Amino acid sequence: MLRRFVLLSLVSIGSPVAAQDRSRRAVGGPLRLGADSSLIDSGLAHALQQAFMQDTGLAVQLSGAPALPLLDALAAGEQDVGLGNTPTAEGRLDSQGLVHDRQPIASGEFVLVGPPKPINAALRLAKGEVRAAGAALRWLHEIAQAQADSIVFFSANDGSGAHVAEQEAWRAAQLAPQAPWYQPAQAGRSLIAQTREKGAYAIVERGAWIAQGGAPLAILVEGDRGLTETVHAMRSFRSPHPAGKMFVAWIAGRRGRAVVAAQRGYRIPAA
Repeated sequence: MLRRFVLLSLVSIGSPVAAQDRSRRAVGGPLRLGADSSLIDSGLAHALQQAFMQDTGLAVQLSGAPALPLLDALAAGEQDVGLGNTPTAEGRLDSQGLVHDRQPIASGEFVLVGPPKPINAALRLAKGEVRAAGAALRWLHEIAQAQADSIVFFSANDGSGAHVAEQEAWRAAQLAPQAPWYQPAQAGRSLIAQTREKGAYAIVERGAWIAQGGAPLAILVEGDRGLTETVHAMRSFRSPHPAGKMFVAWIAGRRGRAVVAAQRGYRIPAA
């Protein structure tokens, strides 16, 4: 009866349907967790979802989306909490007060993948060497300028963490890749799957590559500081789900850190 009274009282304050929905979620319902699509593909988001539900008994509804559209959903209150990997864009929302309790929960990286032999020979990349993305992108650009049909580079082109990292890498190399060799990946399909099918080049998230990648392609560039990935957990200001604060505290705490440490391709950020 108390639950019904509180719900009816909240709904009576303001008539818009959106306000009614937010009131219902404030009382209860599954916690809506959005995550960048690469964090879904890698298994990290699912592992955190399952461990949190096991520890708390609370329901969590997980959905994937590219990082920038996910931030839009958080800002609008269409997701309760989120896992993102685009720190600059997240910082803008944080400064506007549209996301709260933003915490770094995992460190990873984006890597350049593609056919191994030509680029390794050209760059003389030794095993274990820290490799420069800029040098590899300049080499690809030169090859494409000479013979555009000799290579294909797929861009995620969707506002995901991998797409943002790729765009930043091209800017750092002071290059502007163009069609026909530079192509947007097909929407709704895995970037990694398309890259493998075509024998193409792409910048992808390392955890997702571990889960979905492999021969005939290989990681060509890794360890570049410009391709470092930081995963943050945050909660939406406009969606006051009572479990939101609990989730962010849990994921940044001892139990959440243990789950992250068990996932291949990720490290625990410094405390």
